Amino acid sequence: MNIQAIWARRRKLILRIAIAGFVASLLAGVGISQRQITSHDPNEGPPENEFQMARVKYRTRGGAGSRGIIQPWWAVDYPLAEEHFFDALRRLTNVAVADDSRHLELSDPRIFQFPFLFMQQPGQGNWRPTDEEAANLREHLLRGGFLLVDDFHGEYEWAIFQTAMRRVFPDRPIVDIKEDDPLLHVFFDIDKDRATPIPGARHVRYRGGQAVVRMEGPPRWRGIYDDDGRLMAAMNFNIDMGDSWEHADDPNYPNPMTALAYRLGVNYVIYAMTH
Repeated sequence: MNIQAIWARRRKLILRIAIAGFVASLLAGVGISQRQITSHDPNEGPPENEFQMARVKYRTRGGAGSRGIIQPWWAVDYPLAEEHFFDALRRLTNVAVADDSRHLELSDPRIFQFPFLFMQQPGQGNWRPTDEEAANLREHLLRGGFLLVDDFHGEYEWAIFQTAMRRVFPDRPIVDIKEDDPLLHVFFDIDKDRATPIPGARHVRYRGGQAVVRMEGPPRWRGIYDDDGRLMAAMNFNIDMGDSWEHADDPNYPNPMTALAYRLGVNYVIYAMTH
């Protein structure tokens, strides 16, 4: 696709975007009502709407969760993260959003039907792609797909992820995303918020009525670019955006951090759909 076509698509999409009048109150922490996700086989059929996120399903042992829902590491915040964020995405944009995510292994050729891939906990989950999986992911991203990696912390987990990602792109560096990158301005301007932590619920404690966040390091926004400067893979390092979505209706989770996680998530989706 040439640059004129890309910009035409982007302009068409942006013209369709309408921010609801209650954005401020929503982002200030108004709880999103929960609904029961329709039970279905997450591996069946083509994408159900204009946007449907595919979670990367990978081999792992153990898992974690909250509210009595324990999932394998690749699905640790499912289903509440999707349920909350997808509702917010519908309210903040005119993007037609599927009710649920799909769960696909990278060896599955159907990943090419889903341009937006979401991976969680590659460190704790000890993600180790096979040659086939690495090749499929590389092809997916070079064709125009987008990978978002979330919820991994500390240098030990970074080393696990970096080793795995080198199998996908041995010749492409992982770099810090700069403040002027279109990702940070495509819908919301969030470059000034990059120092704000987005913690997991496990990282938040209260002292004297004030939230205290203890992370394993400062938030780092990193990525891999293609030859044309398009961000193909983005990494939320020392960031737990999925947990922030999951706990959007939890009064014990700090509202400003949920608001940032929503804005960041919307930017990721709009960027992936327009680049």
